[in-house]
Amino acid sequence: MATQKKSIVIDAPPEAVAAYIDNPINMPEWLPSLIEVRDVSGGGVGQQFAWTYQMGGLRFEGESTVTEYVNCVRSVHESKGGIASTWTTTLEPRANGTELTIQIEYAIPVPVLGRLAEKLVVKRHARELEEALKNVKETVES
Repeated sequence: MATQKKSIVIDAPPEAVAAYIDNPINMPEWLPSLIEVRDVSGGGVGQQFAWTYQMGGLRFEGESTVTEYVNCVRSVHESKGGIASTWTTTLEPRANGTELTIQIEYAIPVPVLGRLAEKLVVKRHARELEEALKNVKETVES
């Protein structure tokens, strides 16, 4: 399992950040390798959606379920399918806005990509997570 964890401070209240990131339909806008989100059902704990993601030039399909949700504080998404992962987002109020932290634990399909490609993908995902946080900041602050 690989793990990435990054944070950014956004000049907006937690409610504004949560309104944007908690809607799966918005995810392809801010998450660089997420191609599509579809079939969204429910809200909060139990919300489900299907996705298409690109990694190492390959496309993967999967489904995510929200397993933990505290409005404007924390959410956990468990994903299965092409890439098994757990996404945890945390929002913490700060004097100058909201600190958004995203932690991703994921299993890279090594037989598909190979060990050398695995190391490259982990490095790339670290950069992509930073880009994703910047994208959220830019959108929510505008």
